[in-house]
Amino acid sequence: MTAARIAIVYHSLYGHTARQARAVKAGVAQVEGAEPQLLTVEDAQARWDNLAAADAIIFGTPTYMAGPSAAFKAFQDASSKAVMARGFLWKDKIAAGFTNSGAHAGDKLATLMQLALFAAQHGMHWVNLALPPANNSSRGSADDLNRLGFWLGAAAQSNVDEGPERTPPESDLATARHLGRRVAEATCQLVAGRRALSAKGLLAP
Repeated sequence: MTAARIAIVYHSLYGHTARQARAVKAGVAQVEGAEPQLLTVEDAQARWDNLAAADAIIFGTPTYMAGPSAAFKAFQDASSKAVMARGFLWKDKIAAGFTNSGAHAGDKLATLMQLALFAAQHGMHWVNLALPPANNSSRGSADDLNRLGFWLGAAAQSNVDEGPERTPPESDLATARHLGRRVAEATCQLVAGRRALSAKGLLAP
C-alpha cells in the first residue's frame, strides 16, 4: 500500500519556525503509513509536482506584522498560476497550519486564518488543532500542550532575544508534533476511504 504523503511547506527567517516545522514532521512520522516531506517555500516553488502528488499539505510561517511573512506570501501568490490555473490541483487534499512569533498572542490568529482561507481557495479540507486551551487556570502550566490557547492551528512563541536552539519551548514543539500526528491520522483515514470506494467502483482511481 502506498503511504499517505504529507508535505510540510514553511518559511523561517531566523530558524524558530523551522524548528517548529521539524516538530510537525516528527509528529507525522509517528503515524504508521504516513510519509512526511519537509520543504521550504523556496524549495516548494521548484517542486510543484511534489505538492500535487501529496495527499496533505501543512503550511507554516512566522507571523510578521499580523500576517504571514513576505516569503510565504510570495509562495501563496505563486500557487495561483502554478496550481489553480492548471486545474485546481490541490482540491480535496488535507490542509493545516502553524505559526510562530515573539509575542504570546502576537496576532497569530490572523496568520492562521489567512492560511485556512488560502487552503479554502484551493478547495482543501482544513484540520484544526483539537486541543483545549491550557495554562489558563491556577492548575495550568507553561509546559502544557496548547499553552497559548489556539484552536485553528499550532501556535508557538519564541523569545526575541534567544536563538532557535532555545526557543520555541518544548511545550510548543509538543503541540506542533500533536498537529502533525493529527493531520497524518486524518490523511491516512481519507486515503484509506478513497481506496475502499475505488475498490467498490464508487470512486474513480
